[in-house]
Amino acid sequence: MAPVGAIHALRVPDEVARLIRGLHRAIKRKVRAALQEIVSKLRCGKPLKEELTGLRSFRLGRLRIVYRLADDRVIEIVTLGLRRTVYEDTYRMVRRSGD
Repeated sequence: MAPVGAIHALRVPDEVARLIRGLHRAIKRKVRAALQEIVSKLRCGKPLKEELTGLRSFRLGRLRIVYRLADDRVIEIVTLGLRRTVYEDTYRMVRRSGD
């Protein structure tokens, strides 16, 4: 685990960054605040189970930010989406990248 006060890098894939840029500015502000919280409190999100083990989900109203701790210094955002679809979409994405 990284020492207290360590700086963590946030890796946001281009497609997620485009999605965030396209959000309404009030929602965008909340997403940015959530990303700052994730960086400052690495394990603030809920650990996912079964096929999504190793990923975490941060609740932001109806939205979920799915991320992983790539190593002690890098937090990788996997996706962002509505709760009702984000886990299925993430599972398909993870399955596709594993092939």
